[in-house]
Amino acid sequence: MKAFEIGGLAFFLLHIFSFPLQAQLNESDTAKFQFRAGLSGALQQGNVELLVLRGRLEIVSNSQKSLVFKSQNNSLYQEFSGFRADNDINSRNYLYWKPFKKFYPFSMIYLQTNFRREVAFRGFGGLGYTWQVVQKAKTNLKLSASLVYESTRFRNDQFNESSYNGDNQISLARATLYLYAWHRLADSKLRFFYSGYWQPGLENIPNNRFQLDVGMNIPLWKGLNAMIQYSFSHEQVVTSSVLPDDRILTFGLSYQLTK
Repeated sequence: MKAFEIGGLAFFLLHIFSFPLQAQLNESDTAKFQFRAGLSGALQQGNVELLVLRGRLEIVSNSQKSLVFKSQNNSLYQEFSGFRADNDINSRNYLYWKPFKKFYPFSMIYLQTNFRREVAFRGFGGLGYTWQVVQKAKTNLKLSASLVYESTRFRNDQFNESSYNGDNQISLARATLYLYAWHRLADSKLRFFYSGYWQPGLENIPNNRFQLDVGMNIPLWKGLNAMIQYSFSHEQVVTSSVLPDDRILTFGLSYQLTK
């Protein structure tokens, strides 16, 4: 078998999502500007053909002090023997008001596609509130709650929940509970992080969503880090040809600039 693999650091040519690929930049940091970009991938040819590309771009702008903007963008592309398995984009955008306090409000807009789950486009936006439970040099823990309105257009109109059959678009309000934390270990040489959210649908038909991410960053050289992350996601309502659960293990390199 002839095979080769490539993996490394790149610019942000791949722009945008899934979540959620590594520890996010902190909007409560007093730095005026934060930037992180990363790319990991694998290419195999011969008896088995495989192409995987995963990119990430994060920006936090704090130029106006009280008002802070954060954008988290991820992309995932996977192809097996000419068969496309993933071609996803995930853009999460936030506007915070005084996030340096223990409690602060925010607004958000999410834009997503998910090839594997047959999501042609998903968008939702809303308002929320964050509680910084712990904000220290070596540990950080936050809890958030929000209310959003979501609209999703699928590539199929048949679902595992028959009440939605016949229409390829589902719109509903959702509540969201979110947890995010990171800890610096081994004399701050390692950064362990985890996050998760639960999104119940606010209607009579059960339509819940859950995701958990766990990972670690290992510093290599001047802002360059190695990273590994495990992600689990569950959607209660999916099209009839899609499974409700996904598990992904990723690893690669990232670069972070703080000014």
